[in-house]
Amino acid sequence: MELGLVVLWMAVFLLLGFAALPVAAWLLPETEYVGFAIPIALAVVGVVGHLVGQVAFGWPALLAGLAVLLALSVATAGRTDVDLDTDRLAEYGLVFVAAFSLIVVIRGVDPSAAPLPVAIGEKFLDFGLLNTLERSGSLPPESMWFADEPVKYYYGGHLVVSLLSTLTGTSTVYAYNLGLAGVYATLLVAAYALAASIVRPYDVSRWAAGALGAFFVGVASNLETAVRLAAWLLPDGIAESLVSWAGMDAGVTAWSPADFSYWDASRVIPVEPGNPDSGFAAATEFPLFAWLNGDLHAHMMSQPFMLLAAGLLLAVWRSPADHRRLLLFGFLPPLVGLIGFINLWSLPTALGLTALTVFFVPDGPGWLLPARLRPPASERRGRDEMERFVGAALSTAVVALGAIVWTLPFWTTVILGSPDQSVGYWDQWTPLGPLVVVLGGFLAAIGVYVARALHEQDERAHPGVVLAAGVFVVGTATVLGVAAVGVAVPLILSGWWLLRREAVGFETVLVVAGAGLVLLVELVTIEGERFNVIFKPYVHVWLFWAIGAAVALSRLAAGWPTTDSVVTTRRRQAGTALVVALVLLTVPYAGFALQNHVDAGTPTTDEVGATLDATAYLEVRFPGEAGAIRWLDTRDGQPTILTTAPAGYTWDSQEGDGAAAPASLTGLPTVAGWSHEAQYRGDEPYNRRVEDVHAMYGGDAGTQRRLLGEYDVEYIYVGPAERNSPYFEVSVDTLDAVTPVRTVGRVTIYEVDQSALAG
Repeated sequence: MELGLVVLWMAVFLLLGFAALPVAAWLLPETEYVGFAIPIALAVVGVVGHLVGQVAFGWPALLAGLAVLLALSVATAGRTDVDLDTDRLAEYGLVFVAAFSLIVVIRGVDPSAAPLPVAIGEKFLDFGLLNTLERSGSLPPESMWFADEPVKYYYGGHLVVSLLSTLTGTSTVYAYNLGLAGVYATLLVAAYALAASIVRPYDVSRWAAGALGAFFVGVASNLETAVRLAAWLLPDGIAESLVSWAGMDAGVTAWSPADFSYWDASRVIPVEPGNPDSGFAAATEFPLFAWLNGDLHAHMMSQPFMLLAAGLLLAVWRSPADHRRLLLFGFLPPLVGLIGFINLWSLPTALGLTALTVFFVPDGPGWLLPARLRPPASERRGRDEMERFVGAALSTAVVALGAIVWTLPFWTTVILGSPDQSVGYWDQWTPLGPLVVVLGGFLAAIGVYVARALHEQDERAHPGVVLAAGVFVVGTATVLGVAAVGVAVPLILSGWWLLRREAVGFETVLVVAGAGLVLLVELVTIEGERFNVIFKPYVHVWLFWAIGAAVALSRLAAGWPTTDSVVTTRRRQAGTALVVALVLLTVPYAGFALQNHVDAGTPTTDEVGATLDATAYLEVRFPGEAGAIRWLDTRDGQPTILTTAPAGYTWDSQEGDGAAAPASLTGLPTVAGWSHEAQYRGDEPYNRRVEDVHAMYGGDAGTQRRLLGEYDVEYIYVGPAERNSPYFEVSVDTLDAVTPVRTVGRVTIYEVDQSALAG
């Protein structure tokens, strides 16, 4: 294990956070700003690094980002009191170090950045993006799977990790897994800080709320494992009914803990509920699963910044008018732009949360205008709701425009020219069982909290009656085939009513935002993207409801709302029991998954021991190609290589698909890589390149010479996938302009003399 690198990366994250403390204290008054310092530092470095990187990426972009961060810290140090409470700093530092260490252990056992059958997920895409950024002198980076064209994917998170790799002098083979650990630790620190910040006005333990927030965001799972355990323990008839209601495969009734797989809990909601035979489920991930799986993927890296945006909006909720405008129109736009640059699917959620915050701010939208421009209160009477709608819409539009301006190069080079996709109504509603399996733990906490809040406002709304009414609404909606309406709409309407009466706080804005996403996913879809339409928004539902549930449970366990001592004691006991029950229901996955993960090991660790080297598996699993790929990785710049276009996202060590392995593992661009490029650029351009690849390997000599020159190919890779391709027989090696330069194992690499081609 590379412990020196582990300590170095931990120190860099913590030092960046320490440098950002004055900025955090100034931006986020009345919050636990210490926990937001690291994501603020990363956001500044990412936004500035992206802009400067258009001219010069690497050290120039990094130094510019660090310089702006330090300048902001110096400028804000005198504007606010920075509380350097060593206990508070140690508290957040301990959360960060514990979370970072957990992922180091997980990835040390299974460090591979590989496609099927070695690993599952999109690690080759993520590792390839990191490698091509490492080789890029300016942005946008050249696509490793579509040579001589810019990357057509949101790569902001990989950019931040690449800059950290440059700062620490770390190779990408280690930066991949250390970046995973750093992002996870930043996420948990932000979750801890956000939950603790929300409860500051309440008579609640800040520590308890923060701990629950970090637990539900980063350790808890959905109820899939709990259902499996219940089915294992219950009599067969009851188990079969439970499994059927949950929408799980009937074979679950024969499951035992020895059969546990970390993968099962991530695939619960069917993509096509009306087609039960499809067997295709959307990814309803939670962070622990995602980091166990180990993709350094966009939907994961955007999460700490989404919680930072929520922290900024919490400050908007509580700050004076002048500071609100500064936050909303000065600092939120670049952050929202970065969130979209990291994960495009997160952009609408960030804007939606902005709109809800502005709408529900307790003192109305008048603060959006300077005092001299606000109409008198007498003229605004009776128009409050409309003013809130207009204010929320206009301010969100300004934030959206600012976000695009701050990250304009991304939109002009990556997004423009991408294939159009149509949005349409979706008429297949998710059954209630899978919804409850995925979100039931949070729904229990939030439902009790809302019922208690309604009772506090109106004694006639007894919590038992409210919860019974909620069950009736959900049941009726389920009978009508629209279960999500029964789940989401009562939360939206109740939250709306309570927020307008200031009976609850910002935690309920998060609850309403999550409920809106649950409903939106059921109403609309994007052509060819139903999997992602469910997957990517549910990531945010998890974040928002995890924090909302943490705040709700901490208040319920404190006996809220307090009345006389006897009632308070009874409520405190009931709230504590609910906390214990939900923790017990959501923690088994972590226990099983972590134990299995460590016990199982991988061929890499069996051979070379624990390591964070994402490519250590090469010599173990692909000894016939490892040497050739290592040699290519030592080439300078980004010379174009020719590899066969893979038919699938797999890498067969004997004869099958190559999954564009040399390109992904080195950052050297290949003419046509994984078929995801068709999704990014359209079928026709991608298929044309695939045909050209086949022609270059096995076409007539004239066509080979022309295409090799057209694509400026410098190296030709001939390995098992190329020799066994059903589309061509390799003949390019007969050209006089093509010379073998390296034969290692089962691979021969040829160098192309472009001047000889031209002759």
